Amino acid sequence: MSWPRNDPRIDDETWEGWQAQFGESDHAAGFEITRDFQPFNQMNDMFTRAFWDPAVRSHDTDGFFASYRMESAPRRGDGFSLRDFALRNAAWVVSDIISNRAGETGLREGFQGAIQPDTPVAPVQAELANPQEEASEIKRIAKLFGADIVGITEIDPRWHYTHRPDTRDMTAIEDPLPEGMTHVIIMGHAMDFDLVETYPSALAGASTGREYSHEAAICIQLATYIRNLGFKAVASMNDTALVIPYAIKAGLGEYGRNQMVLTPEFGPRVRFSKVFTSLPLAMDAPRKLGLAQYCNSCTICAKSCPPKALPSGPPDLGAGSPSTIAGVKKWNADCEKCFGYWAKLKTDCAICMRVCPFNRRYARWQDRLWRWLALRRAPALAHWWQARQGTRPRLKPRDWWARKGN
Repeated sequence: MSWPRNDPRIDDETWEGWQAQFGESDHAAGFEITRDFQPFNQMNDMFTRAFWDPAVRSHDTDGFFASYRMESAPRRGDGFSLRDFALRNAAWVVSDIISNRAGETGLREGFQGAIQPDTPVAPVQAELANPQEEASEIKRIAKLFGADIVGITEIDPRWHYTHRPDTRDMTAIEDPLPEGMTHVIIMGHAMDFDLVETYPSALAGASTGREYSHEAAICIQLATYIRNLGFKAVASMNDTALVIPYAIKAGLGEYGRNQMVLTPEFGPRVRFSKVFTSLPLAMDAPRKLGLAQYCNSCTICAKSCPPKALPSGPPDLGAGSPSTIAGVKKWNADCEKCFGYWAKLKTDCAICMRVCPFNRRYARWQDRLWRWLALRRAPALAHWWQARQGTRPRLKPRDWWARKGN
């Protein structure tokens, strides 16, 4: 099977309409989008390619996916014991229940297709306050259910997948949202600091799985609340659209060299979910926070990447991989190298998340002062301080187990 094109090609009328609608907020978000831009086909993301593309699929990639079930791959090495894999897989189980429940229809909910609603839209719409008050209330409800940070922005078709895979035979199918969607609510879910400190390990993978299980529940609950108000809502995790540009447009953070959204509260240690809705809501504005500016002269993540998949130079338009979106100037990883390393580990690697200078607890005044310097007053001093302090050593998984047992 050959690479599916990231089509459709964009005609001039559509392009000019996008520029008129999104140009101002693109500039505020720091987006540089060229005329070569094409919406992304989810058939080309690395996880999907691992099921159909012989250039990616291997014994290692098959073993990687199998290890998340009952075929874990324990081995000698701290952080890769049977107990480590058991905790990781247990952390994923709620997410797995949701994503597997419609497998016979070719839908992997939350990853390769939106989460299907269990509750219909109420026939009578609730009486609403003004959009600003409704937005505040939605954020309050999202945090009640467990979201750590929340932002709201408008639907932007540029970031929506043109196709998703039918997981029964890995063919590409269109899967549009229901008509009438106007807004997207983006929720950030902070990963456990101590587990992240043990990357790379199967144990650390529990920090990822825990948040996917949390966000599956949270976005379903929020979407159900909105449908009970009489408005459309679709719960979504990694499906339907690229979440990173939405999170940036919703003012939650900035794009980092490590390919993640850097947030002022948690650095890159965040997973995102979303709810598409027709509920009228006030929108948040993108924010220039200084995180991306700091990345311009920081290469800690790139130097720490074992397969050398992260860029050490300036942002560029990317080339050579169908898994890189075309026409967006940004830092681009070598996706094939990155996922190849994951496959060999039989678990996810987030060393780049762990070593990021913005990955801090921020409970200590010293860390809050460092962030203030990095983002506001003296980034050069923050770089000097970080270099003098050095990168925190990895927390040994056996020490994590011992710490939790006391």
